[in-house]
Amino acid sequence: MIEARPVSNERELEQILALQRENLARSLSPDEVASQGFVTVEHSLEILRKMHALEPSIVATDGRELAGYALVMPVECRAFLPVLEPMFARFERLGLNREKFYVMGQICVGPAWRGKGVFDVLYQAHRTRFRDRYTSTITEVATRNPRSMRAHARVGFEVIDRYRDATDEWAIIRWDWSLPTDAYR
Repeated sequence: MIEARPVSNERELEQILALQRENLARSLSPDEVASQGFVTVEHSLEILRKMHALEPSIVATDGRELAGYALVMPVECRAFLPVLEPMFARFERLGLNREKFYVMGQICVGPAWRGKGVFDVLYQAHRTRFRDRYTSTITEVATRNPRSMRAHARVGFEVIDRYRDATDEWAIIRWDWSLPTDAYR
């Protein structure tokens, strides 16, 4: 039975980091990157603690096992990960700072739970928990990650910008919570 809820302890933060390390693009074969997707940014336990202190991230658990996670990154986290500064600057240039949003810091589902609805469960938990305080969640996805692009579109994210940097081509995507839930299906 999959349960999605806010992170509740240090052990779960450590589980997030372990799953993250296993799914960094550099940890996967080219075939795995193409077929299973990947994550790009590596966090430290200290950074996760700081993020969690502002807004607890959401985890999906199957008993005591971590099935997946979806990191919450309020704009106040901007200074925690300097590698993301260009993303935040681009959000400002797009005028996104005029709305109350948070950044989906990263989402990852463990291999054993892929294709079983965990991704959607994580995002529905986000919407339920945060829609009273935020109007949307925004993130960017490498366009060479088609699995992630398709999954985000299925949930309700829309591409609002694309750009290329030194590492990849990125799609900035936004999930507008002012739309009714059934608009996504």
